[in-house]
Amino acid sequence: MGNTVRRERVVRMSVEQPLWRALMAYRVLTLLYAIGVFTTAYERYERPGIAIAYYVVLAGWTLATLPQVSGARRCTKRFLTADLTIALVGILLSPVAGHERAVTGGSTLPSIWTAGAVLAWAIKGGWRWAASASLLIGVANVVQRGSFSRSTLHNVLLVCIASIAIGYVVEVARASERTLARALEIEAATRERERLARDIHDSVLQVLAMVQRRGTALGGEAAELGRMAGEQEIALRTLVAAGLTPASRASEDAALGAVVRAVDEPADGADDGPRDLRPLLAGHAGSDVTFAAPGTPVPLPPAAARELAAAVGAALDNVRRHAGDGAHAWILVEDEPDAVIVTVRDDGPGIPDGRLAQAEGEGRLGVAQSIRGRLRDIGGTAELISVPGQGTEVEMHVPKQPQKK
Repeated sequence: MGNTVRRERVVRMSVEQPLWRALMAYRVLTLLYAIGVFTTAYERYERPGIAIAYYVVLAGWTLATLPQVSGARRCTKRFLTADLTIALVGILLSPVAGHERAVTGGSTLPSIWTAGAVLAWAIKGGWRWAASASLLIGVANVVQRGSFSRSTLHNVLLVCIASIAIGYVVEVARASERTLARALEIEAATRERERLARDIHDSVLQVLAMVQRRGTALGGEAAELGRMAGEQEIALRTLVAAGLTPASRASEDAALGAVVRAVDEPADGADDGPRDLRPLLAGHAGSDVTFAAPGTPVPLPPAAARELAAAVGAALDNVRRHAGDGAHAWILVEDEPDAVIVTVRDDGPGIPDGRLAQAEGEGRLGVAQSIRGRLRDIGGTAELISVPGQGTEVEMHVPKQPQKK
């Protein structure tokens, strides 16, 4: 049984970070657009100096605050307030600069740069913040034009609907990210509990069961010791079973892209080349166990080889415990092009229908965890076939290449 300690490393990627990067580019491009619009209409301004002074401030502010819109942490409420204020001031200064179209329905000084300020509110605080910022922009547009025209309504609604929609999407994405992260944390904890349960089953529980059987057979004080060992076995099985739930498949079922992914890594990084499976299984051969394998090496990744060997050991332990002292077992190793197949068969009485489900409900996790659980963790499968009176056969399939998750 391998004792390699494993750890879970969670790699996280914020789903909203691409929106912040897009907002940075949007602010720069719309700044250039606003300056270009002003340049083409320069002669129409009665007081172009006011517009020039505003654009100098707007350009300096936009370029200097790019780090503030690079992520949610730097984008503070104070910055958002100042950013929106600059947009509002630019809207209200448009008629002061003397451009006739600013009053009759044309572009204001900040032009579509204003939408970037509102979008920052949406990405930072969600749709409610976006609605508040859009409302202020709408009021400023009505004030600077002195009336509520159709074009004003069109512009205000466009900015409002777009920002609210983006704010809502951000809120949903954040909630999904939190849910997925929590699901993966639960899965990692469950996998660790399953690993500990397998180790306990392969060591402590087997020893307690053996002490109980031997003590009962010897009688006297040994019987009392066996009884106590049996009580401790039941208590430990109950404790292990209470802490186990079926392994979560959130990372596979929630197809949300590569938002979050869990990675199993050997703690010592010692697993390099493939390992021959035959020496790991040959030690089980004996008078009551026949071992058959190819004459050439059967290579598997080290972790897969260890887990498969442990699963075979658990299957043989079940044979010794449930098939009786006179039962014989056979281990057959088949080396296929893409997978390794190991079959453990016995000539015992077989398993009655429903017994496996009953055993799992009682906390006896030999098949559920020590065999199927191990195979599942390395991308393999285990199939159990049992006919009452004709023995039991466990067929384990393990792919030679690790399965991508």
